[in-house]
Amino acid sequence: MDTEKNKFYITTPIYYVNDKPHIGHAYTTIAADVVARLHRQLGEDVFFLTGTDEHGAKIAQAADKAGKTPQEFVDEVSAQYSFAWDQLGIAPDDFIRTTEKRHEEAVEIFLNKLKESGKVYEGDYEGL
Repeated sequence: MDTEKNKFYITTPIYYVNDKPHIGHAYTTIAADVVARLHRQLGEDVFFLTGTDEHGAKIAQAADKAGKTPQEFVDEVSAQYSFAWDQLGIAPDDFIRTTEKRHEEAVEIFLNKLKESGKVYEGDYEGL
């Protein structure tokens, strides 16, 4: 008899942290949590991921407006997301932040593999 469980992966968008979480963020995270719970009840091996995107001009602007460095700002706002999920009883298997070293390393490996395969290449582009 095969004892290996079916694997099921689910993720939310990685939320852009230029401001605190709102009902739209909660909606998508609750929906993902419900689906993850269903698949666990079905006996599947579930991995539920969520997290935050912590790069971009809007984040730099929001940090400046708050009188903080971008890293101080995203540390604070990202914690608000984690706290919100705790308050809602949502327990993802992982919470990834794009400023984490493990995320940066994974992206670098992925991009290097794309370059090596020829699927991504450097070149010139002209457009509007």
